[in-house]
Amino acid sequence: MRFVLFTLLCFCLCLLDSIARGDDWPEWMGPDRASEWREEGILKTFPEEGLPIKWRKPVGLGYSGPAVAGGKVFVMDYVPRSGTVTNNPGGRAQLEGDERVLCFDAADGRLVWEYAYDRPYRLSYPSGPRCTTTVEKGRVYALGAEGTLSCLDAENGKLIWQRELTEDYGTTSPIWGYAAHPLIDGDLLYTLAGGEGSLVVALDKNTGKEVWRSLSARSQGYCPPTMITLAGKKQLVIWHPESINGLDPATGKLKWSVPLEPDYDMSIAAPRLIENKLFASGIGQVGVLLELDPAKETAEVLWRGKAKNALYSVNATPFVEDRMIYGVDCQSGALVGAQLADGKRLWSTNAPTSGTERRERQATAFLIKHQDRFFLFSETGDLILARLSPDGYDELGRFHVLEPTGECFGRAVVWNHPAFAERCMFVRNDKELVCVDLAESP
Repeated sequence: MRFVLFTLLCFCLCLLDSIARGDDWPEWMGPDRASEWREEGILKTFPEEGLPIKWRKPVGLGYSGPAVAGGKVFVMDYVPRSGTVTNNPGGRAQLEGDERVLCFDAADGRLVWEYAYDRPYRLSYPSGPRCTTTVEKGRVYALGAEGTLSCLDAENGKLIWQRELTEDYGTTSPIWGYAAHPLIDGDLLYTLAGGEGSLVVALDKNTGKEVWRSLSARSQGYCPPTMITLAGKKQLVIWHPESINGLDPATGKLKWSVPLEPDYDMSIAAPRLIENKLFASGIGQVGVLLELDPAKETAEVLWRGKAKNALYSVNATPFVEDRMIYGVDCQSGALVGAQLADGKRLWSTNAPTSGTERRERQATAFLIKHQDRFFLFSETGDLILARLSPDGYDELGRFHVLEPTGECFGRAVVWNHPAFAERCMFVRNDKELVCVDLAESP
């Protein structure tokens, strides 16, 4: 009887701890990279007095967003010792400094541990790492802007294994740095490496040892590996600057390939799957909807984007649901709602991006769905609550979280994907990491 009571007590304590701690956001775009926040107890409107800030903590330079797991927040940054941060789209700046992985307590922002290593930068737009860490089963996987791939103990930050992708695969970093967030599925870690025959590699997540390598292209591009499931079978989708491809995740064998070449080699936004249809788009009015046949392992082009239809995402991956695509168009900088079936634009608005009627190139807002509405984090540093539908954009609330510290085409921007966990939003710029309380009032 005592054993039964003890077991029941342990179960209840674990359940209470889970409820108190809230859900995790262990990688870029959250669980399953779905851009969906599934936690309960989240506010439905913003209070007139604004949202409460739980804490703010200093961090260094970085485009990478935070990840949240097990009551801890993980984020990468860069602390330069010499050189000047200058944003030249066509040239690489030179910096000397330390690249870091930081771990904070999610409840109060206390710094738990720091892992730092010397890392010279030779990059355009050199303000720090690009990739969000991936946290899985007590380990943190971090890819730096120059290709340093590290596996750390999530509890104490101790190094477990490390790879230098440029050295191991005889290549150089993309001009805007390694930006394709590593993906873990099963025992494998998938990452873009570069080099002949090794554009994408699969590594043993426990040791860092290579399992397979595949594909070649003139540049790695910036699009994260994407895992999809069709008829119960997985495919690894890789979009590089020349084509979008489906691979066997176990071997790297090519199943299908469709030409898709964005301007400036800027394959960035992750392809989005709904049922058996895959949408991908990028700068230069490059967009496509594919119909995938899992039995034949083929991809058929249903339509390609034209000048005045679809939308062409750059920094932020679009959200696809039902018969709609929602995302920010590169050229106009507007949030667009377009039909999935044919790419027809139903509406557009600059309200959640630049906030003006001006066309701001590469304006950015990150879209995260929560129940029947969306949280949008704008490059202006605003958190926005809105409904998106085929009928249009309906803004429900807005709160200014932090100041834009980056720069693009002469305007101040913050291009960091937020994390939603613990009934909070965690987001950073080049100076601070902020925790915003989004819990519903009792």
